[in-house]
Amino acid sequence: MQSTISTNTSQAFIDLEDKYGAHNYHPLPVVLEKGEGVYVWDVDGKRYFDFLSAYSAVNQGHAHPKITQALIDQARTLALTSRAFYNNCLGDYEKFVTNYFGFEKVLPMNTGAEAVETAIKLCRKWAYEKKGIAENEAQIIVCEGNFHGRTTTIVSFSSDPDSYQNFGPYPTGFISIPYNDIAALELALAQPNVAGFLVEPIQGEAGVYTPAEDYMREARALCTANNVLFIADEVQTGIARTGSLLAVCGNCNCKNKCEQQSNTYARPDILILGKALSGGVYPVSAVLADDHIMMVIKPGQHGSTFGGNPIAAKVAIAALTVIDDENLIQNSRHLGNLFRQEMQRIIDQNPLLLQVRGKGLLNAVVVNDSPDSDTAWRLCVALKENGLLAKPTHGNIIRFAPPLVITEDELKTCMAIIEKTVQQFIK
Repeated sequence: MQSTISTNTSQAFIDLEDKYGAHNYHPLPVVLEKGEGVYVWDVDGKRYFDFLSAYSAVNQGHAHPKITQALIDQARTLALTSRAFYNNCLGDYEKFVTNYFGFEKVLPMNTGAEAVETAIKLCRKWAYEKKGIAENEAQIIVCEGNFHGRTTTIVSFSSDPDSYQNFGPYPTGFISIPYNDIAALELALAQPNVAGFLVEPIQGEAGVYTPAEDYMREARALCTANNVLFIADEVQTGIARTGSLLAVCGNCNCKNKCEQQSNTYARPDILILGKALSGGVYPVSAVLADDHIMMVIKPGQHGSTFGGNPIAAKVAIAALTVIDDENLIQNSRHLGNLFRQEMQRIIDQNPLLLQVRGKGLLNAVVVNDSPDSDTAWRLCVALKENGLLAKPTHGNIIRFAPPLVITEDELKTCMAIIEKTVQQFIK
């Protein structure tokens, strides 16, 4: 099935990006101009269900009125001071977010990659000043198949050639092990000068690779036994996406925020957040840790002009409040189970699809073709034509991650679209 563009208007926007923008993305052929809740509209007025949610940034739905109003109100008053001065918004946010996630300190940044870089710096500084590792000798364990961002430091420990090829030379200090392999982690922790273990509770970009149920808890225990910082990258998986406040919470049955007493909870030493921390309306990220870790950072040693700005502070409070007020943790858990149940039924009846996996409303479907094929791409184009937007990853995998405000009736409508499209595609 060939990709199509409905009007010259859409093609004009595509041509404009193609001519003047760097070609670092390969978007689906749709030009969006409006969003509300679970829906987006293109420039021709066609409505779609959004099943990507800006890579899980828009958990609270597009243009959420409470979040956008917080942005508008603060933008009219004071947008930016830098951290050269105090402002009357940041302290309230810092108190709110540390209480919300159960940590003593937060270091505010803007993007997910910045937050990961911040966590790496924080871990290394702790290693030298608290653990006693010799300077420049610290090692951080990472996992194969990871996606933590696009900076040169982060891509240095990527196993994806598209991410790391021809961007070197690279810094050292990382030990790569297989994901979801406790034995490999135990061996790596036995090496000298290990300071931290940086891990995604679910590898989203790798195709929603979901580890064994006890992997996070066992990794947490091993890090504790070896005096190594357990660093959870929850930029994509955090903030209700997987049916818990954080993916490291496992399957605890909390009503709003997860119980640290749960036997599946693996509390990180350093927690990395971004994306849905702002509901997708503004770049906001954060690194959280307790005092004995965070206080190794002194004035002048790390920062950002925009980090912790007043708009970000107000927007993040509003975005997290929406998670609780609208019971999005519970909705994600319930509808995620329904999605996988219905998706499995479709898979059982169609040889085009092999597997569904995920947690909450972060899911992926494996297409029965080679990762080098364009089958998943063409299937996503067909889904677009039928009113649902999703995107392939790693060739033959399609990620499905709608905003968490989706209703059960809307999800059932979307499942009908998916089933209809698969049946049309294989005829």
